Amino acid sequence: MADPTTAVVWDRALLDYDMGDHPLNPVRVELTMALARELGIFSRPGVQMVTPRPADDADLTRIHRPDYLDAVRLAPSDPFFRGWGLNTEDNPVFDGMHEASARICGASIAAAEAVWHGTATRAVNVSGGLHHAMASRAAGFCVYNDPAVAIARLLDQGAQRVAYVDVDVHHGDGVQTAFYDDPRVLTISLHETPLALFPGTGFADEIGGRNAEGTAVNLPLPPGTSDAAWLRAFHAVVPSVLRAFAPEIIFSQCGADAHRLDPLADLSLSVDGQRAAYIAMRSLADELCDGRWVAMGGGGYALVEVVPRAWTHLLAVATGDPLDPSVVIPPAWRAFAAERCPRGVVPSVMTDGTEPVVEAWQPGTTPDAVDRAILATRMAVFPLHGLDPHDPRD
Repeated sequence: MADPTTAVVWDRALLDYDMGDHPLNPVRVELTMALARELGIFSRPGVQMVTPRPADDADLTRIHRPDYLDAVRLAPSDPFFRGWGLNTEDNPVFDGMHEASARICGASIAAAEAVWHGTATRAVNVSGGLHHAMASRAAGFCVYNDPAVAIARLLDQGAQRVAYVDVDVHHGDGVQTAFYDDPRVLTISLHETPLALFPGTGFADEIGGRNAEGTAVNLPLPPGTSDAAWLRAFHAVVPSVLRAFAPEIIFSQCGADAHRLDPLADLSLSVDGQRAAYIAMRSLADELCDGRWVAMGGGGYALVEVVPRAWTHLLAVATGDPLDPSVVIPPAWRAFAAERCPRGVVPSVMTDGTEPVVEAWQPGTTPDAVDRAILATRMAVFPLHGLDPHDPRD
């Protein structure tokens, strides 16, 4: 493979996806881009900054109903608007909601097309990853589903085998639903168990619709799962299924809310564990599809402490050498973060001080809840890919 190039899709207008006093605060994206810039990520060889255009209705209606788009346009002008999942505590309306949501979709389309058409090997849109939106309903802070819209665009352009790997703490339900009956799209989601967390879906027995069995893969993990167990689960399921599926391109939704400091969920990863996951996904793209990898952001509600560091590691992994975890965060960024989020605890280094260990999965040797989750997922989907659920070599 030639030296990889990376498209970083960015426009300050992407910060207009702003629900006000709400957990999904665009400052997490602003601080990420500022930290990556301070650390020289965007000055690396082969990095191209791409300014996206908003997705148009033809793009959006590949996933969303036209009358839902009409509702999104109308809702901000009607204080009594109800329906479509809008104007709720989770999904408050805001001025310019359609335009801001369409721009994030356009950014993910731009990332996908840069990779698909070969102008870049990898691409990143940290503002994207709004994976809960459904065809006719806003959900989980998501108005339009940019990963699904971008994948649909590539299917229209001839893609036959697209893999989507979601490591957000919440199940990637909207993307799974969009392609549940489409054997061309493999969706893999690692998330906190739906017994404990929104959206209440993502059980191991959700495996894909008729004629697409095995193309939905779900690995629900118990609250408290930390780096070593999470990485054991990832490596026990994801590489084998991806290798069997043989994708042409890999999409990753990289929500940072599986971190132990996230206020909305209960997994217990570190920034170092998240960094290890990004490296693993890049390696799989290098192995399976000539490096073609599209990465998006997603959830993440520890706005200063976690998200900027996690996604700066993501940007570093996508653009070249991973950052050394011991890198000291520049004072200029620390001052900017303190100004933008006065109540946040501003970190001083790019590590949480852990060294994640990847444990090899062996059936029956780790009789804990994570091991049981791994086996349930392997039992549900491995035979559909010609794999032995009990053989750790598969």
